Amino acid sequence: MSRPNALGEYLRARRELTDPAGVGLPVVGVRRTPGLRREEVATLAGISADYYLRLEQGRDRNPSPQVLEALARVFRLDATATQHLLSLSTARPAATRRPRREVVPTGIRQLLDVINLPAFVESRMFEVLAANRLATAVSPNIRPGVNRLRAIFLDPDEHELHPDWEQAAGGLVAGFRASVGSEVDDPRIVQLVGELSLASEPFRRMWARHDVSPLAGGSMRLRHPRAGMLELRREKLPLSDSGGQILAIYHAEAGSATARALQSLGSTAATETGRPSAPPPWPATPDREAADADTGPESAAGSTAPGAERSPTSRS
Repeated sequence: MSRPNALGEYLRARRELTDPAGVGLPVVGVRRTPGLRREEVATLAGISADYYLRLEQGRDRNPSPQVLEALARVFRLDATATQHLLSLSTARPAATRRPRREVVPTGIRQLLDVINLPAFVESRMFEVLAANRLATAVSPNIRPGVNRLRAIFLDPDEHELHPDWEQAAGGLVAGFRASVGSEVDDPRIVQLVGELSLASEPFRRMWARHDVSPLAGGSMRLRHPRAGMLELRREKLPLSDSGGQILAIYHAEAGSATARALQSLGSTAATETGRPSAPPPWPATPDREAADADTGPESAAGSTAPGAERSPTSRS
């Protein structure tokens, strides 16, 4: 089986997205191809056109850091995208990685129990591993066992929840690329990307862009069916020695309407403890079904995901 050409695919995607005028090239008439021509990239990067063609086609997979940094300048990549580009040239074959079981630290599960804000832990593949009741009350798909990337593309209710759905979905795809880095040939990642590529045209379009975004907080809007419009801030904190797990916390400006809505949702969620939750409206993957057969103890905060396997790498 041929190796995936992650580096070449990324170079081609960024080449086609780079505006010739933006890099100082004159634009005369109608160009037959989007973005830059390969010869133009090579000239701007100071390499031969044949060498650049070999990079895109995957016939040369070991360019020097200097060449990659020159290409990053041509494509006007930011620091996160440049680091992603560098990582693609040092990718290891998936067979060399040994999967291990996800375990949310006990202290973090206890923190979820006492924090009065929506909070959850997710894996590097955006699978929710543990969540408190308020997080699930804010978004039903923030609950153990649900993959947030799958949910935002396959659950129609996510379009209602996110008034800025295109931005939210695109940000999640770019964050996923940054999270998995060069390991796009990991079997679980291949399975997830393949599933979403078949089921969702928006995912195919966004995935083809090869955008990457850093692990960072930011603002978001949610249109909650009971609480109305929520104006939230999100913070994402990497958990040390966890293999890439992230603690995510949503919060609102003190005294704001959203802060009051969160307080009300928290009170309601506390009274609904113990009610069974409906399964997601999409079929579980084989990995998910296998993991469900090994259910661990639920946390006092809400619940903790059954053990799931993943590769021991960190987010970018």
